[in-house]
Amino acid sequence: MARTQEQSTKVAAKAPILLSGGNPQIAKGDGDTPVQAYIAAMPGWKRSLGERLDALIVRNVPDVRKAVRWNSPFYGIEGQGWFVTFHVLTHYVKVTFFSGMSLRPIPPGGTVKSKEARWIDIREADAFDEAQMADWIKQAAALPGWVP
Repeated sequence: MARTQEQSTKVAAKAPILLSGGNPQIAKGDGDTPVQAYIAAMPGWKRSLGERLDALIVRNVPDVRKAVRWNSPFYGIEGQGWFVTFHVLTHYVKVTFFSGMSLRPIPPGGTVKSKEARWIDIREADAFDEAQMADWIKQAAALPGWVP
């Protein structure tokens, strides 16, 4: 059945806005629903990467807590804080581990100003090392997380 103009306008109006770099603007919220809305709104190849990251986190941390904060999905352990987040940028997806300096090996991204946090930037052409990412996720989930 074809949509009417009014129905099409309502659907278009509900589509998330993409902020600079293509990052989806998703309202702050707790649970899987806002995280899945964020992932569904990730543009192009980044959506499948978001799906892979989410599945990898859930598979390796079954009791994970999810939320969207600051237009990014956050993953944590109840009472322990957040251990990882990811964020869409123009040419890559940044995966940030809040206690990254304690991970082995230490993820490559970071600055003196970022203190404990370390990240990895994943570009479309990059090979995705799922085993290394799973290892970092398990290590990060076992550490005290970031509490805003």
